Amino acid sequence: MSFVFGLVHSALGDRASAVHKGEMKILVVKMSAIGDVIHTLPAVNALRRGLPEAHITWLVEESASAIVASHPSVDRVLVSKRTRWLKGLFGPSWLRNLREILHFLAALRDTQYDVVIDFQGLMKSAVMVALSRGVRKVGYDKTREYSYLVLNERLPPYDMDKHAVLRYLNLVKRLNVETDVVTFNIPFGEAEKQDVLSVLRRRGWVGQPIVAVNPMAKWKTKLWPAANFSELADRLVEELGCFVVFTGNGADRKEISRILSHMRHGGLDLSGQTGLRQLAALYGMSSCAITTDTGPMHLAAAVGTRVVALFGPTAPWRTGPLGEGHEVRRAGLPCSPCFSKQCDTVTCMDDISPEEIFEAVANVLKKLPSGKEFEDEADRLERRRGI
Repeated sequence: MSFVFGLVHSALGDRASAVHKGEMKILVVKMSAIGDVIHTLPAVNALRRGLPEAHITWLVEESASAIVASHPSVDRVLVSKRTRWLKGLFGPSWLRNLREILHFLAALRDTQYDVVIDFQGLMKSAVMVALSRGVRKVGYDKTREYSYLVLNERLPPYDMDKHAVLRYLNLVKRLNVETDVVTFNIPFGEAEKQDVLSVLRRRGWVGQPIVAVNPMAKWKTKLWPAANFSELADRLVEELGCFVVFTGNGADRKEISRILSHMRHGGLDLSGQTGLRQLAALYGMSSCAITTDTGPMHLAAAVGTRVVALFGPTAPWRTGPLGEGHEVRRAGLPCSPCFSKQCDTVTCMDDISPEEIFEAVANVLKKLPSGKEFEDEADRLERRRGI
């Protein structure tokens, strides 16, 4: 532990000039969650366009690392396994975890960065910023958990009622780069597309419009009743001829099975069966995605798929799907948004009717080009990836 404290002390006291070797070295710190990492991509793409010779490293947590790995704007990825390390430090594998932590810290400190940008603004990111060997440590002032204390360049607090993507783009303006263009460039390709196509065909898809449904969220207050999803999915099959695919992680499978058990028509459950890149490919193939306010919503929007999003306790103007053609539905209660993870009634979600969401999906599908089979849309995926 003395070694770790020594690193902290060294990092906090290090204000020496950066070593320049022909390129600016930038460390991006945005560790989680999936939606937040996606929101940061336009800022990193702006850095790449404005500073094409820069060497950009991204520090990210394991759960969202697939979004960053092999991204065209990122030269190096440092993956923190913080959750697993913390759980394992006092278990039988504590020595292995300690070695991994020390190896990670050595990698974090093996480069003298000209600029370290804290996009996260939390204690967990502040520790990483402090430990890094950076000359300029940039972020917003007055962020949560006193994380701003490790910064030596603090921007005035940004209006939290503006979209998160704009908040992150504003940070990189500090490096005098243009931020007018918003691109995501989610890294998936032909291999992921073929993986998904193979599964879809085996499970009965014959070219119908695909509607992806992500019914789950980490907050209970963001959830919509399972019966509503069952009713909605049946109508999508019966009245619009859609092929409904449910997505989520392995922990969501029980609830998705419950939704499917109350449907008259079949739907495909891919929960826990796709990595983030396969999920991006699936959303790219879909005519529409129906989601609660969660990471997959941002992934679908980032690949250019039109989203029908259900919002209750949170604010779509802050974290809604970015881009044109999306449909956001809210009950519009005076208590919403409350940003609360606990509520006795969750009326803000319960009051959104299946009829509203069905009409929103129908509206989205009407705006899509008619008479196009999926196989005729190879170029659509490529266009969507850069939106």
